[in-house]
Amino acid sequence: MGILSSIKEKLFGKTAEGTANTAAKTTSYATSPTANAATAASAVKKAQTAAALAPAAPVDVEAIIEAAVKAKGEKSNWRVSIVDLLKALDIDSSFAARKELADELKYKGAYSGTADQNIWLHQEVMKMISENGGKIPKELLK
Repeated sequence: MGILSSIKEKLFGKTAEGTANTAAKTTSYATSPTANAATAASAVKKAQTAAALAPAAPVDVEAIIEAAVKAKGEKSNWRVSIVDLLKALDIDSSFAARKELADELKYKGAYSGTADQNIWLHQEVMKMISENGGKIPKELLK
């Protein structure tokens, strides 16, 4: 799993398909076992279709990250620091991980971990989160 996938999973949770499967499995039916299997399969298909078509509710990213930072009891500058953002989400923030993230985000040139490159990474991650249903404060989207 890549760094971007890890970020998405930490902020957005499991996939809609996984949620649909779980919902269908926990539904009980008061009919025969054969009808149960057919009804369950139909329910899974309907839930998956609905999940794929329905727009996801925006995820309050700021609240999630603030809660994570508070739980750690550490000072964090996640709003501008890619390192602090990754640490807040319990994701590897090492140079190698940031280099991998830069590759995933198609950074042009050689990533050497400069302040400008790290700012670019942070901005691109914020943009990606926003594009995937994350509610991001406007001042973080540049």
